[in-house]
Amino acid sequence: MSDRKQRLKHNKWKKAFYSLIIFNGIVIVVLLALLFGPVPENKAPDRFERGDQESSEFIIRTSKQNLNNLVNAYIEQLLGDSDHYYRISLDEDVHLIGELPIFSTTVPLSVHFEPLVQENGDLVLKQKSISVGLLELPNKKIMEYMDNLLPMPDWVTVNPQEQEIYVAVTNMDIRSNFQVAVDTIDLEANNLAFRLKIPYETLGLEMLGPW
Repeated sequence: MSDRKQRLKHNKWKKAFYSLIIFNGIVIVVLLALLFGPVPENKAPDRFERGDQESSEFIIRTSKQNLNNLVNAYIEQLLGDSDHYYRISLDEDVHLIGELPIFSTTVPLSVHFEPLVQENGDLVLKQKSISVGLLELPNKKIMEYMDNLLPMPDWVTVNPQEQEIYVAVTNMDIRSNFQVAVDTIDLEANNLAFRLKIPYETLGLEMLGPW
């Protein structure tokens, strides 16, 4: 082999050797930068963040049948041994069925309501149709009889002028000190949801703060 060919071959190996060293050097620098360089703020999330809070809120979903049973159990307890009677039937709307003591007798009462969820979590029952047996009375008058004659909780208000019943669910007095609010009432889709807020003090827990 001539001297010229030997020099060319030697130069090729020399260039390859230096290229390998440079490549390895670049890799080492990149690795060191990743390991010891500053970490961007958005890539170093804090531990689970939570602000000062005194309660936790949950969404509770149920069915018309479950809610119907609960409401009527509450009404039964409310009426107790009184001579008054009414119950609720949840189907395509809210149907109140009962009796009104009018003119020294009782007449059958039937009222259909449309439930309207309020922004604050309360519920308005807007009257759709109403009747008391064969009596022909104005709707407002029947609502007045309901207001005066049917026992209802303090957080339920009959409004004859507007022909509606305001159900202040958020003002319910619950022994456990839980707070309830209506989230969704869609009777046709059988989609009923309520917000349940549980104060930590009820569970004997101190107010949670930042970590």
